[in-house]
Amino acid sequence: MALNFVPGIPAEEDEMGRCLAAGGAAVLVFSWLAVGAASVQGDSAKGKKTYDTLCVGCHGETGKGDGPAAAALNPKPKDLSNKTLMSALTDAFLYEITAKGGAGVDRSPLMPGWNGTLKEQDIWDVVAYMRSLAK
Repeated sequence: MALNFVPGIPAEEDEMGRCLAAGGAAVLVFSWLAVGAASVQGDSAKGKKTYDTLCVGCHGETGKGDGPAAAALNPKPKDLSNKTLMSALTDAFLYEITAKGGAGVDRSPLMPGWNGTLKEQDIWDVVAYMRSLAK
């Protein structure tokens, strides 16, 4: 089915209509690919192992911000199991705060950054695990 965007020009001669239709289709395909790529960027099982080693002390086993060190912290660690909070945060932000720490993204300086300790993929794995805590 040809689209007609210019009145008075038959659809089969409407070059603008064909360009817009092709461009729209390309946007849909690339959007779908981007969403698909983001959802498989990290391995939650690997992320859990790293989380259990580096994050559980403050964020707790279930991500509620109730780890053994949390009582002494002000501000308290964020509740990573809170669906409302986590749905408002992008994967890119979670990656950035995990890599740079709270001070690196104008948040709590008590949150350490793991960029020098973890590889990029390790951080994405932790992001995937953090996402699983809010499900």
